[in-house]
Amino acid sequence: MKIIVVAGARPNFIKIAPLVREFKRSNFSDFLIVHTGQHYDYEMSKVFFDELELQEPDYFLNVGSGTHAEQTAKVMIEFEKVCFQEKPDITIVVGDVNSTLACTIVAKKFNIKVAHVEAGLRSRDMTMPEEINRIVTDSISDFLFVSEKSGVDNLKKEGKGDNQIFFVGNIMIDTLYYQLNKLNKNNSEKISVKEKYGIVTLHRPSNVDIKETCQGIIEALIEISKDIPIIFPVHPRTKNNLESFGLMILIEQSNIKLLPPLPYMEFLELWKDAEIVFTDSGGIQEETTALGVPCFTIRENTERPVTIIDGTNTLVGTQKEMILNEYLKFKKGYSKKGRIPECWDGKTARRIVHLLLKEYAV
Repeated sequence: MKIIVVAGARPNFIKIAPLVREFKRSNFSDFLIVHTGQHYDYEMSKVFFDELELQEPDYFLNVGSGTHAEQTAKVMIEFEKVCFQEKPDITIVVGDVNSTLACTIVAKKFNIKVAHVEAGLRSRDMTMPEEINRIVTDSISDFLFVSEKSGVDNLKKEGKGDNQIFFVGNIMIDTLYYQLNKLNKNNSEKISVKEKYGIVTLHRPSNVDIKETCQGIIEALIEISKDIPIIFPVHPRTKNNLESFGLMILIEQSNIKLLPPLPYMEFLELWKDAEIVFTDSGGIQEETTALGVPCFTIRENTERPVTIIDGTNTLVGTQKEMILNEYLKFKKGYSKKGRIPECWDGKTARRIVHLLLKEYAV
């Protein structure tokens, strides 16, 4: 049996790292890593590979940026060449980026089995490109590896059979625990922050591409920064928009400290000790829940409801007033304590690899 593991963007690397470790632990060596290059910052990608102890990818497709159609088409064209040459039995895709969708379609047209890690998540928001990628990927995948129970329910409602759905837990948390343990052992150097602080990550187009929305969010964060300093590692896309919208000067006059995008370990070292995290990312909602850090998700919906039901996540919307109202409650002492969701135990990759190798009697 030959397996191809696909990663397209930096969050994907975090999700494939435990699988690679588990393949090696199980003495299974017939797997290849394909890096589609959807994130065009290769140097930052390389840092992630080094930190996560991933070997160099066997194929780097060098797709780069572009419109959704351009990027998806480029991945499909290049990945088709890989499938033709390697003829794998299984393609493993993770998450919900364009590479996930593109490689799934190509693999299925080669009659290659597809395993989707992080299947079944739904936001019910079809304006999100990620939602389209999730739905289409799940509709044709053979193995659906689910991170939370809501995903099982979603897939069953969409007609998937019990023999396709596997509740295995959250693979992001495998990496979180592994890297946190390594961080504690290495006693890594920390960005020097002596007082309490908050963390912000913003990158979602609906938040940063529309001036009125972006300005309202930034104004709320500036107001909050009068109470607690905020550290903001800025995504390149977000930075460009902040500059073009004329918002950078307001930030520079506030108690918000801007940083460049950070490697995984450096960012983990920073946010794990934060008083609160403000984000529109998916993965950070999960990671903060796992470590018990209060999280305000600046979105109108989330595909990860377990982080709200069981965890430390609060959905605060994208309006300035709502963000400030929720922060006022937090300031007055209302903060979710939460609990770690079922099977978020650092053993998700082990369950996935066991199921795949058992299926093919390897």
